[in-house]
Amino acid sequence: MKPFKAILAVLLALTFFNANAQQKDTLLKKNTIYGNNKAVGKYADIRGFKMYYEVYGKGEPLLIIHGNGGSIGDFRYQIPYFAKNYMVILADSRKQGKSTDATDSLSYEMMADDLNGLLDNLKVKSANVIGWSDGGIEGLLLAMRNPDKVKKLAVTGANLWPDTTAVDNYVADFVMKQNIVGADSVKKMKNPSVEIKNQLKLLHLLSYEPHITREALHKISCPTLVIGGDHDVIKAEHTLAIAKSIPQSYLWILPNSGHSTPIFYRDMFNQVIGDFLSKPYRKIEGWKVLE
Repeated sequence: MKPFKAILAVLLALTFFNANAQQKDTLLKKNTIYGNNKAVGKYADIRGFKMYYEVYGKGEPLLIIHGNGGSIGDFRYQIPYFAKNYMVILADSRKQGKSTDATDSLSYEMMADDLNGLLDNLKVKSANVIGWSDGGIEGLLLAMRNPDKVKKLAVTGANLWPDTTAVDNYVADFVMKQNIVGADSVKKMKNPSVEIKNQLKLLHLLSYEPHITREALHKISCPTLVIGGDHDVIKAEHTLAIAKSIPQSYLWILPNSGHSTPIFYRDMFNQVIGDFLSKPYRKIEGWKVLE
C-alpha cells in the first residue's frame, strides 16, 4: 500500500471504528450535503489560513467539532436534529476538509485556538460545544484556554495522552507503526504534496499527542458530559478519569459501543446531549447519590 493510501486508511478506520463492517460500509458511501453546501458554506480568515465553515438553524450557538481526518459531513445525523433549537456552527479544522493550510505546524492547541478565532469572527461570545474524538480533545482545550467561551461541553471518545494507558493497545501499536512507515516513505519522496504532508501530520497527532494533565482539567468551569463506548478506541477507565477530573461533569459509557457514537447510536446520542444542554446541571452529593 502506498504511504498516502496507508495514512488515509488509518484515519478512516479510526474515524469510523465499529465492529459492524456492512453497516460501516453503507454509512461511508452515504452522500450528504453537509460540508458541501454552497448555499451556506463560507470561508473565514482565521490565524493564517482560510477556515471553511457552515451555520444552520437559529438560537443559542452550538459549536460541533469533528475528529482527526474528518469534516463537517461527519455530523450529518446531528445537524438537522440540533438546528431545530440551536444555531449550529461547524467548521473543517486546519488541514482537513476544505480548510486548506500549507504551513508546517499542527497541534490540538492550534486547532482549539482556531475555533476560538472562528467564534470571535462570528461575534459569538459563548457557545455550547460538542466534540468527537480529536474534536473532543479540542473541545477540552477550548474550555481550558477560553473558559468564557464554552457554556456547556459534551465530548465523546476524547483522550488526554496518546499511550496505551489511554488508547486501545492494538490501535495504538498499529497507528505508531503506520506513522513510522509513512514518515520514512515521505522522507524518500522528492517533492511530496501538501496533501500528503498534511495527512502525515494528522497521523503524527494520533501517535504523539495530546499531552493534557488531569490537573489541567480542573480549569474547566462549565458543565461537561464525558462520553465513551465500552469498546471504544479510548479505554473506558481513561474516559472515567477525564470525567472525575472535571469539577462539574456527568459520565456516560454506552454499552456495546465503539468509537463512533454520533453515527451508530445517533438517536440516543442526540437525545442525551440535547437533554444535557437544555437542563440545568445537577450537583449530585449527599443523599442525592441514592436517587
